[in-house]
Amino acid sequence: MLLLSNIRQLLTCGTEHETFKKGKVMQEVGLLENAYLLINTEAGIISDFGKMSNFTFSEKITETIDCNDRVVLPGLVDSHTHLVFAQPRTTEFVLRLKGATYEEIAQAGGGILNSAQKMASASEEELLEGALLRCKEVLKTGTVALEIKSGYGLTLESELKMLRVAQKLKSLVPQTIKTTFLGAHAIPTIYKSNREKYIELICQEMIPQVAQERLAEYVDVFCETGFFTAAETERILTVGADYGLKGRVHANELDYSGGVQVGVKCKAVSVDHLECVGQAETDALLSSDTVPTVLPATAFFLKIPYAPARMMIDAGLGISLASDYNPGTCPTGNLPFIMALVCTQMKLLPEEAIIATTLNASKALELSDTHGKIVVGKPAHVIITEKMDSFYELPYFFATPKIAHTIINGKIATA
Repeated sequence: MLLLSNIRQLLTCGTEHETFKKGKVMQEVGLLENAYLLINTEAGIISDFGKMSNFTFSEKITETIDCNDRVVLPGLVDSHTHLVFAQPRTTEFVLRLKGATYEEIAQAGGGILNSAQKMASASEEELLEGALLRCKEVLKTGTVALEIKSGYGLTLESELKMLRVAQKLKSLVPQTIKTTFLGAHAIPTIYKSNREKYIELICQEMIPQVAQERLAEYVDVFCETGFFTAAETERILTVGADYGLKGRVHANELDYSGGVQVGVKCKAVSVDHLECVGQAETDALLSSDTVPTVLPATAFFLKIPYAPARMMIDAGLGISLASDYNPGTCPTGNLPFIMALVCTQMKLLPEEAIIATTLNASKALELSDTHGKIVVGKPAHVIITEKMDSFYELPYFFATPKIAHTIINGKIATA
């Protein structure tokens, strides 16, 4: 048994039957002061927790970590990444600094098409090496589970290559990984004059092959002006569902694309980005079980308006928070920094930011049974911070590493 003793603040983030918090309830982090947490390291589960004043020592305890002046909370979950990629797009970063927009770069063959070109010449070994480094990087900042999308292939061969690399990662890193097929990320240059042919390729060849090889749990579509329409998104999600792939949608990043509504209509697990959300989108989400996921680091890096997360929560919605780690528009998977962004730029409270990256993010990856909360009998995925007076310091010190240990399945995970 591993005992975490004298915990300054323990955040449980949810009870056994809670899977998602909405509205004002997102401010409830299950705070316990001067607490303990007991972990069965052999089974990898949480055995007990509570106030130190109620703790009774057991001879079964073999190791103790004194967490005096430290905070313990559930490990962080990142439900939206593009972590497998060939090379960063630094040239485009400079072009944006000179005034080019994301849309202008994409229309000139940059953006996603640029990454696809580099992907075509990259070997699985090269991709795996880079992705391993990124998984280790986000482990240091507390990420215990993450989603990885394809989408920089845009050919059957390259899309499968990306997903095979993501599958290999599952056996090489301590984190839980879920995979998403995103062949509908952009229209390749060779199909610009015949987009229907590429959509047929996605529906008739790519999705069946991905499903046959069991390379992904989800199918995603970039439903956005200049990319895929709401009707095309519905068509692709429907075919994916026929093959057992649940839906996700890149929705409303650059415009009111209809992506939220089509995601809700198709019962997508999540709709992500949401920089452009109004009453119609809010109403659609309120009547659904689809998880709204905001990606503030992308808005920060592109210098576009942030998602109206404060309005969404005040309207009664719950939100999830993810990184969008990718080579072009968000070169980071640091969730504590992204918590800081939603607090400073989007007016969320630290409590809401933490719930959005733990309990609610777990629902966005369908991991509510195993991640995102501290519950007796559930897997022990927790993080221990450096010394701090309050969990408020996690987003407050936005550029200072504050995670001392990441525990996955009851054991300290090392990068």
